[in-house]
Amino acid sequence: MAKGKKRSSEPKGRKITLKMAKLALNLTVDGKRWLVLSNMEISTFPKCILKLCDVDELDLSRNLLKKIPDSIDKFVNLRWLDLHSNQLDQVPEAIGRLQNLYSLNLCNNCLSTVGLPNEIVLLRKLRCLNLGMNVPETIPSSIAALKELRHLGLFSNHLTQVPECLCNLPHLETVNLKCNPMPLEDDKGIEPIQRVECLYLVRESCLCASCLQKVKDDRQRMDSRLRRGPAHRKSIFAGLNTPNSVVQEDQATWR
Repeated sequence: MAKGKKRSSEPKGRKITLKMAKLALNLTVDGKRWLVLSNMEISTFPKCILKLCDVDELDLSRNLLKKIPDSIDKFVNLRWLDLHSNQLDQVPEAIGRLQNLYSLNLCNNCLSTVGLPNEIVLLRKLRCLNLGMNVPETIPSSIAALKELRHLGLFSNHLTQVPECLCNLPHLETVNLKCNPMPLEDDKGIEPIQRVECLYLVRESCLCASCLQKVKDDRQRMDSRLRRGPAHRKSIFAGLNTPNSVVQEDQATWR
């Protein structure tokens, strides 16, 4: 190492070129342009994709992003934005200028209450909002302005009570409040809204030590139960070499 230079402790991440981004372009089943840059170890928002800002859907999930720039508002056609499983602690105010957005996934980041800008309520067409697996203790009451919201994920946060603003969302169909430190009886306040559970698949290398150990313990318990059970139970998943192979092939449809 050259004298005077310090070794950075921050991972550089993978550099995305315009050529790579163009190869990551896909078409959805309804003919919309879908840019998929998921799980590519990207630590900095790739400026080159601003040249592809006419895409309809953008997937930057499962990366190492800590910041989304204000230039995100260049993607004026975006209807679907997936940023789940990054390291974001705030969302830029410019997010409110994505007027065509109907689905926003911010699950599994580091967002607190102050990390959610008030401008998010400007997304008048928003139908799906996932804020699960973050660290907010409250949800901004201004979310009640999202009158078209149908599905809301608030699971695995630090909420101590059911947000009152949910009562002012006329079209809300499902809300997930599981794994929050709130009294169980508080769940009654959201009926008849359906409570749902969500599943996100991540690589083991992305898990912290305690979470990884929990996964291993659960796996051992499941294996133990299968060994004790009838022989035919072991063949239930025979042939499923890649558990999500069908899902991956059909994800454009069910998404």
